[in-house]
Amino acid sequence: MWPEKPIVQAPMAGGPSTPELAAAVSEAGGLGFLAAGYKTPEAMRADIAATRKLTSRPFGMNVFMPSLDQVDPAAVARYRARLAPEAARLGVEPGVPGARDDAYDGKIADLVSDPPAFVSFTFGCPTPDVIRALKDRGATVIVTVTSVDEALRASEADVLCLQGPEAGGHRASFANTLDDAQPLRALLPAVREATRQPLIAAGGLATASDVAEVLSLGADAAQFGTAFLRCPESGASDVHKAALTDPRFTSTAMTRAFSGRPARGLVNRFLAEHSGEAPAAYPDVHYVTAPLRRASAAQGDPDGVNLWAGESFRETTETDAAALVAELTPA
Repeated sequence: MWPEKPIVQAPMAGGPSTPELAAAVSEAGGLGFLAAGYKTPEAMRADIAATRKLTSRPFGMNVFMPSLDQVDPAAVARYRARLAPEAARLGVEPGVPGARDDAYDGKIADLVSDPPAFVSFTFGCPTPDVIRALKDRGATVIVTVTSVDEALRASEADVLCLQGPEAGGHRASFANTLDDAQPLRALLPAVREATRQPLIAAGGLATASDVAEVLSLGADAAQFGTAFLRCPESGASDVHKAALTDPRFTSTAMTRAFSGRPARGLVNRFLAEHSGEAPAAYPDVHYVTAPLRRASAAQGDPDGVNLWAGESFRETTETDAAALVAELTPA
């Protein structure tokens, strides 16, 4: 069931992960992933069905754990008011907070009925009964962790995906914190010492030599997200793909400005202006900023969009997914 090549394509919610991308990676001998985040159970199932039509090889689906944040509604309201001028400039209204569980129960019920080969979790660890139910249906369960403590709390998972702070997109930590996390290459051996579970290393990786390095430090596979964003099979927006090579964007930073949870993206105007005021309120802030992000993308404005990217974003290419898997596989 484990992929032939030690390359995992990261699940990227919000559009980048597509059936075409996941299937191409799996067909090339890696492990492709779909992302259920922000989708309905029905849309998640449609993605699984579409991927199964494209490949008979194993692939995975990632699920967001429900938010446990204790949110201050007044802080969210203040942030929403702060964004009113941004919204007016774009011709939209800031959004309003909605459901906080990302339809978790419905997605779990659907996956237990007919899971893909791998099911992974982000923002926490599912209960033992959920893990057992998925395992009983033949799925390999992966929990994403960011520390030794989280790894120990996910002891019933089959596999751990160890995410370093260098990774693009949301930090997968169980708690909504902006702590001083250990770099991946320091964290990996520490987690390896604490558990015998297979480990997938993620965070700022870009080359076959990076893969060889993390394998030597105790990983069993390497996960790439940003590297796949510019592939033709990726569903990332044209604005996002172009920004990865735009000389105006020279660095990445962790921010809560777009979603209310720490996530690494290219430093654009929105990130720079609003990061200091964004409350720790996920997914409330995600809902508030959603209309602004959609409008900015539609207008081709990269300064108002969440340009998720890892620290190695300058290494990205337009290579198709299968060729990229081959390039990333150590000799």
